[in-house]
Amino acid sequence: MAIRKPQKAFYFNTSEHLLRIGRQNATNLCELLSALQTCPDDSIFQHTFRTLQEHHFIRQGFSNDFAHWSLFACNEPALAEQLASVDVREFTAIEGLRRRMVEILDEFLQSNNRSGTRPAHEPFYFCASDIVVLPTVFRPDTLPGFLDGLNQVTVHSIHHHFIEARLRLHRMSNDFSQWLEEEAGLPEVADEIERIDIYTNTMEGVRRQIARSVSQAMN
Repeated sequence: MAIRKPQKAFYFNTSEHLLRIGRQNATNLCELLSALQTCPDDSIFQHTFRTLQEHHFIRQGFSNDFAHWSLFACNEPALAEQLASVDVREFTAIEGLRRRMVEILDEFLQSNNRSGTRPAHEPFYFCASDIVVLPTVFRPDTLPGFLDGLNQVTVHSIHHHFIEARLRLHRMSNDFSQWLEEEAGLPEVADEIERIDIYTNTMEGVRRQIARSVSQAMN
């Protein structure tokens, strides 16, 4: 495996999120479907991509809020399982993710008419976050430097580069894989990192797997 000197540094960034409650809410599944079709993109992002990060700390319930609410507020485990099965890594734009969620909910309600208007135990409030991207002190231009930065940044930085990058890049990849392939000439390592399962790993687990793949390439 030929490793070359990177021409560009990898800039480790992180992000902070200020949560705000939106104007829309749902008191049953029909209202959830209607709101899903019209809510802002950043609400979809909040309740899927952002919740996935929180799920890594909580480790209970489902990894997106729509599935969680469908189970615990609406008592619809079959629907919850379908919504939870949606893998955010398959999408490079929010609109595609929105269409998939709407499709699942619409098909379920067509087959379960009575479930649509049954009152939920508690409302679903659509939220969103104002995101501020912040630089870190880590700007490595070597693989050892990259590994050092990877091991020291927060899990918020890992999430920023590994999960949220897909929407920013509009591609089926992440910042780490892109840099390792394009700058260090390590496409196999990039592919290996891309295959890390974000649903069975915490962000710390993701960090460890990336570090292991890079270390093996260096040795």
